[in-house]
Amino acid sequence: MSKFVRALLGAPVLFAALPAFAQEAPARSDEIVITAERLVEEAIQRVGETPGGANVVPASDFDEKVAVSLRDALAFSPGVYAQPRFGQEVRLSIRGSGISRGYHMRGLTLLQDGVPINLADDNGDFQELDPAFLQHIEVFRGANALRFGASTLGGAINGVTPTGRSSNGVRLRVDGGSFDTLRGFASAGYADARGDAWLAIAGDRSDGDRDHARRKALRVNGNVGLRLSESVETRFYASAQTIRQELPGALTYAAARSTPGSGNFAGDQARDIDSLRLQNRTSIAIGSGNLDVGLFLNAKQLHHPIYQLIDQKSLDWGSYARLDQDFGAFGLTAGVTARFGSVASRRFVNVNGEQGAKTFDADQRARTIDAYAEARVHPVPALTLIAGAIYTSGLRRQDQVFPTLASGRATFDQLSPKLGLLFEPTGGVQLYANLSRSHELPGFIELAQISSFVPLDAQRGWTAEIGSRGKIGLLRFDLSYYRTDLDGELLQYNIAPPTIPAATFNAGRTRHQGIELGLDLDLAAWARLRQVYMWSDFRFRGDAQFGDNRLPVVPEHYYRAELRLGGDALHLSPNLEWTPRGTWVDYANSFRTGGTVLFGLSAETKIDDRFTLFADARNLGGRKAAGDISAVVQYTPASAIFTPVERRSVFAGVRAAF
Repeated sequence: MSKFVRALLGAPVLFAALPAFAQEAPARSDEIVITAERLVEEAIQRVGETPGGANVVPASDFDEKVAVSLRDALAFSPGVYAQPRFGQEVRLSIRGSGISRGYHMRGLTLLQDGVPINLADDNGDFQELDPAFLQHIEVFRGANALRFGASTLGGAINGVTPTGRSSNGVRLRVDGGSFDTLRGFASAGYADARGDAWLAIAGDRSDGDRDHARRKALRVNGNVGLRLSESVETRFYASAQTIRQELPGALTYAAARSTPGSGNFAGDQARDIDSLRLQNRTSIAIGSGNLDVGLFLNAKQLHHPIYQLIDQKSLDWGSYARLDQDFGAFGLTAGVTARFGSVASRRFVNVNGEQGAKTFDADQRARTIDAYAEARVHPVPALTLIAGAIYTSGLRRQDQVFPTLASGRATFDQLSPKLGLLFEPTGGVQLYANLSRSHELPGFIELAQISSFVPLDAQRGWTAEIGSRGKIGLLRFDLSYYRTDLDGELLQYNIAPPTIPAATFNAGRTRHQGIELGLDLDLAAWARLRQVYMWSDFRFRGDAQFGDNRLPVVPEHYYRAELRLGGDALHLSPNLEWTPRGTWVDYANSFRTGGTVLFGLSAETKIDDRFTLFADARNLGGRKAAGDISAVVQYTPASAIFTPVERRSVFAGVRAAF
């Protein structure tokens, strides 16, 4: 291990010694009552300091939906492409991140309360981040996520849970409907001058909208905050979940359009997760800024019968430190996150969902350390110049003990700089531009295609971005144009199978460019129109196998709209989702899906100060179409790679606050 890496490991400990210096700074006496609205406004202010695409989604934006997954919560977040697969599993992609991954997640950093949920090798899952627990969601696209130590193409999504101060009292929610869906949620918060506590529990069960898609889950989430002094607060977080999810599998295109409710019973495929996450964050007021230091530990057990039965027990732990300072004409954000993980990975013959003969046994270890810094200078009041960089050191190692002894090891070191500017010509309107580099390290799914590892490089890219956000009269807007030239994008190829039993490799040159647009228009006191539009042009550039073909999965044009009619006491919200041309399904560009229009309707009525009723209807036209796609090299009509769009369904529920 290099001296630089050892220094990074010690940085959180060094930062933790700073409370003594904080005592010398002037005491900051924040008000004890901290509302959720205030915290959302502070998050929006951080977006306003970012020279690129970013936004905040408060829970009020999706309260009237049956928000099973992040797709429902981020439906009107510009630049986020989300398609359902099953249960809480979704295709989540920003700027073409993770195109090659038809399962799990890659290319995004997913966090809860500022701590990464991704495993130490940067692979990730969505199931453990339930929107029901979230107070708001912060989305920082691409290199704009540097403040979270994210270096990936897609950026970062941070789910923020309430505290006893921002969610005081008792809150209840029950909803259900089609496919025998029933969900319940209860939370309680308490706060006084010394500290606060918040605890929530949620249960979820459904037969799903396809055969063999039943799910049930139980989740508990809570935190306790203690004010150690006027300038120091520490908060302990804990969450536990048990999730049982049957997998219906993918369909052929013909089946997705004719019998979308069908599923695959062979092998009783499933993804069952039991996990526990513990973390601590200590916040220290230092002068005109803040220092956060913390520790975290994630333990997970995965029972996953698919083509084989995957049995994994993982343990991830780490520490982090993040410093924010504002000196008026100069500001600074700096931090380091060190993540370590081990996975006991075993595979067995899948005998109808149960363990058969063992086929694989290995110990996997990963280390990822991100160190980052960003400086902001205000030469004149309306102009901010930004410069920063992020350095990542990574280690991936696998020691296989069955069926043969074999080892694979890979190390990575990447440095990505960033330059940007932010200009505010008038109050309420910002113009921005940035030039940044991104890097993305391969995880075990890519490296361990063979026991001694596929020799893969990190995915690298340079992104230029310009855009604007703000409010002009009745119009609120968020517009970004980006262009990324990538080298080594992780994609699928056919290279002499079965001689080379691997499919994911570093591509040569690829380009991702697009437009991310969000438009909100207040038509009247009783009418508001929300819209998001994405133009995505992702393609190879002179590839030896695919030429200048377009990359599959993400459609070129994508549009969503919702018209809210009424006031707080009662409103109706018709909505639509439109994909005009469909998308390519393979790298050879031999087949494109058809376009799709889906209509929905939600409604909410406030009974009194405590009780609110809501309803959510989806795919009212009963459209049968392909939604998400698992990309293949060459499509054939027998390719079972399609997940159908959600079937027609109606849900309703009640919320209560005491």
